Amino acid sequence: MIAQEDRKNGRFEDRSDEVIGALIEVHRHLGPGLLESAYEACVCAELCQRGLKFEQQRPLAVDYKGVRLDCGYRLDLVVEESILLELKAVERLLPIHEAQVITYLRLSRLPVGLLVNFNATVLRNALRRLTPNHPKSFRSSVLPVQNK
Repeated sequence: MIAQEDRKNGRFEDRSDEVIGALIEVHRHLGPGLLESAYEACVCAELCQRGLKFEQQRPLAVDYKGVRLDCGYRLDLVVEESILLELKAVERLLPIHEAQVITYLRLSRLPVGLLVNFNATVLRNALRRLTPNHPKSFRSSVLPVQNK
């Protein structure tokens, strides 16, 4: 469930509702069955069309006991310097995928993450909005997305 304090006038203050709209638009045009890299390229094109700033494949270092280590991790997309997008094209989302996003959020110090599985018939059933410190972040929650 989405915390009430995250929403104002039915919209997320962090613009994640705009990003969700872009994800839905890509899924409407492509449907399931492609590689993650294809969805990533199309999401980038859609974000550009909507005037949203983003960074693709941002390196993510691991801070271990005060030592910064480059372990080869990359964030799929970071939108407006505040929203992590983790794109998947898998049979179904698993708890490990949510744990991955939560950990990426903690390490990157980003406030919100969107985990999306494009290999779904209906995208709203394969979309999770996660925060690094919310106790229910590890549970799957379907976003209440309104159709336009």
